[in-house]
Amino acid sequence: MIKKISIALAFMLSLAVPASANVAMPAFTFPTPDPLPNPLNVRACIFDIAGAQGQIWNLAKDLALEAKKWNVHAELRLYTDERVAAEDYKAGQCDMVTLSLLRAKQFNFVVGSIDAPGNLPNYEAAKTLLRTLANPQFSKMAIHGPYQVVAIAPIGSIFVMVNDRQIDSIEKAAGKRVAVLEWDRSQAKMISGLGAQPVPSDITNFGGKFNNGQVDIIAAPALAFKPLELYKGLGDKGAIFRFPLLIAHGSILIRRDKLLPQVPDLDARLLSLQRYALQFIDPYIEMIKRQEAEVPAKYWMDLKPEDNIKYQSMLRQARLTLTMEGIYSAATMNILKRVRCRHEPTNMECSQHEE
Repeated sequence: MIKKISIALAFMLSLAVPASANVAMPAFTFPTPDPLPNPLNVRACIFDIAGAQGQIWNLAKDLALEAKKWNVHAELRLYTDERVAAEDYKAGQCDMVTLSLLRAKQFNFVVGSIDAPGNLPNYEAAKTLLRTLANPQFSKMAIHGPYQVVAIAPIGSIFVMVNDRQIDSIEKAAGKRVAVLEWDRSQAKMISGLGAQPVPSDITNFGGKFNNGQVDIIAAPALAFKPLELYKGLGDKGAIFRFPLLIAHGSILIRRDKLLPQVPDLDARLLSLQRYALQFIDPYIEMIKRQEAEVPAKYWMDLKPEDNIKYQSMLRQARLTLTMEGIYSAATMNILKRVRCRHEPTNMECSQHEE
């Protein structure tokens, strides 16, 4: 993806592949596993919106060279369209694929439901979630039919960005044009419910639509600010609300049905690598925070305390409604609630039993 997001997704690649690589983050050295007894040929579909010049793609090439030391031979395929990468993975043309967790939800409903509105209040809670999911008792959650999620990692908090800071409340968003992911029906449903106009978009074009005035409002991580030149869309009157709608994640999936017969100890290898990677959560999260801190202070706008409470309640109601409608997994909502209440035990939801 874009340069800074590529760094985040590159880290996820390092969680799933038994190799070390030179990336723009702290140097990580993974324990050296024994080479596979037989050659393993893997087709890896790498989504990088920056194409052949992207950081994910370049990292993937480095990892492919390292993987040969463990008797793993990777055929890399580059994609600049996430939808096409997902379709090829579904068709069995990829043994491994990198996708946003929202896109990955079609392959694993339970894990994909993590990116629900108001899923996590802060990055400390995000760390707790990652450590929780690394417990072996949750490993079955990652498997659905032939598909398996082998890694997730935060891309960052998703903030509302407006081209006019006078749009400082939900009520004032009525009638405004809002970019929504065209393949995620929950977003259009929520925006329409607020009286705003959903404009179908994708991660490849939502920034351009904001910058050229096709939409008035977008939701994006701060990591996208510079690479997508979102300051053009913000202009002199725009603002970014310091209120995370959710913490978004990226993911790596494999075709378990193809790899397990060739690697009988696949689960043990993955669990070992995932546990080892937990020690790098802190520097990784600090990298995301630094990128958020680099967004010029003039763009940030804080909500009124009463609005903060109101919007938290709104996000919670959205989770409840969408879960009842079958859009999100009730089991995942329960896990997320436990994580939230561990960090914010006095929150009203912690004394209720709707999630």
